[in-house]
Order: sequence, then structure tokens, then C-alpha cells
Amino acid sequence: MTKGEETRQEIIRSAAPIFNRKGFEGTALSDLMKATGLKKGGIYRHFESKEQLAGEAFDYAWRTAVEIRRLGATEEGHAVDRLKEMVRNFAERREGLVPGGCPLLNTAVDTDSGNRVLRARARKALEDWRGRIRRIATDGIARGEMERKSCDPEKLSAMVVGMLEGSLMISRLEKSNEPMLWACDHLEKHLESLRRGGKRVRAGRRKPR
Repeated sequence: MTKGEETRQEIIRSAAPIFNRKGFEGTALSDLMKATGLKKGGIYRHFESKEQLAGEAFDYAWRTAVEIRRLGATEEGHAVDRLKEMVRNFAERREGLVPGGCPLLNTAVDTDSGNRVLRARARKALEDWRGRIRRIATDGIARGEMERKSCDPEKLSAMVVGMLEGSLMISRLEKSNEPMLWACDHLEKHLESLRRGGKRVRAGRRKPR
């Protein structure tokens, strides 16, 4: 990696928490200059516009979240257990995320009435997340691990993402982890109901990190 590429990546890493907390409109150039230690020209030497930087900052924040949420949910193992691990990771693995909370929720709200470029990136991130859930469920059905009649991968992906993101919003507004943990418990029970050939009971829930 060249010196210029290293600088560019460092700008993205420094800008990501600011955009994630303040949104596109709320982030001022002075905020970015203070975080990066660069002048306006130093920043725009690497990016054509604030919008381009915001988009790449979102991609960085989302990749970080995906990597953390996929821990333990490998390509091996029972489909139900893999899906449950993704649900638990959403609630319990908070360390290492870009400060400011879930970048998908933040960006979706921030771009609801404008910024088509960022909104398109958020929609792609959403589709990628739902796509992973659909693939796991579809593979689980094909391998006889999940009940075919009870599991619709498309609907399941919408329900899992919707409940997790919705409960996160409530938890943030109420400043309590309980709504999110309730949603996760409900999703885990629902996923268990889709397990073919018997129910596996999981003892205890880890505390949120």
C-alpha cells in the first residue's frame, strides 16, 4: 500500500465515527479536519467530495459491523445455530463497532428524505444482510435442518433484520438494552421452532458486552 493509500484509509477510519454519529448534513468540514488533522485540501486531495468520503466511511463502518456479527456464524454447523449466533452477536458483541451505533440504522434514518448515493449504499447493505440470512435458511432447508413448510427464507430475513433494527432503535430511545434482548430471545425461540428433528435448548444468555 502506498503512502497516499494509507492516508486515504486513515481519513476514512477517522471520518467514519463522525458521519455515524452526526449524519451527512450534521458533519461539518471542520469536524473532519479536526479528526484527521488535515486541511481541507489534504482531505479533498483523496476524495472528490464530502459525499464520496461519507459513502466510503459508511462502507467501512458496515464492513466492521458485519465482521463482528458473523463471528461464530461460520459456513459450517447447523443452520439454526448459525442464525441464532448472528442474532446473539447483534445484541452482545458491541465492542469494536464504529462509535455511534448501527451504521445501517443511522444511515437509513439520515437519508430518508435525501442523499440518494448514501441511501443506495444503505439499501445494498440491507440486501447483503438479508441475503446472508436467506442463504443460510435455504441451505438449512436443503440439508433437512429446517422445516420446509414453516420456513420462508425471504420472510425470515425480513423478520430477523426488522426485529433487530427496530428493537435497537427502541433500546437507544429508552436507554435500555432490555427491548433488544427481548427481541433476540423471541427470535431465538422462533428459530428453534424451525429446527427439524428436535429442539436444542441453550442454557443461559451472555450479558451484553
